[in-house]
Amino acid sequence: MNVKLFGEFFVTLLVIVDPPGMVPVFLALTGSMPAKARNKAATQAVLLALGVIVGFAIAGQTLLDYLHVQLPALQAAGGLLLVLVALQLLTGKTDEPADQVGTSNVALVPIGTPLLAGPGAIVATMLFVQRAESLDEHLILAAAILAVMATVWLVLRFSGIIVRLLRPAGIEVLTRIAGLLLAAIAVQLIADAVFAFVKGYSGQF
Repeated sequence: MNVKLFGEFFVTLLVIVDPPGMVPVFLALTGSMPAKARNKAATQAVLLALGVIVGFAIAGQTLLDYLHVQLPALQAAGGLLLVLVALQLLTGKTDEPADQVGTSNVALVPIGTPLLAGPGAIVATMLFVQRAESLDEHLILAAAILAVMATVWLVLRFSGIIVRLLRPAGIEVLTRIAGLLLAAIAVQLIADAVFAFVKGYSGQF
């Protein structure tokens, strides 16, 4: 087994997904849910993220080429989606998500994608897949993806402990902070996408 390849991809993907950084946003979106619904949301989000990342690992470049979509466009789209979620958190319009939005919706968007399976994770996975030269190396990458998703699930699954410590008032403060952080991430994604587009067009002249 190529331990170096496994470790390199595992660390890269884990840093991009950032499980500890996901906890405030996850709690902001699911903090008012019952424990069972919150655990279900964590499982659904991780399964969706796993499916998206594996899907792009297998056929991502082919799909983007077929649709004539560049990676910066995917990145900008993810940023715009996060802006909408950040505004909801900052304005407090997610105070009643458990009843109106539904566990599955919160789990799928924005937690599953684009937060967990976002442009960064997708691009990193596609680059590592392009580097893999044998079936063994592809299996190693698959094992690293599973290991990262398992780590994320464990972090989200036991975030309920934090909910009990913070109580409703703490969750509300955390929601506003998460909204601000999410807005910053969204702006950075869009800025990087614009920079990539400008760099790409300037290179043609």
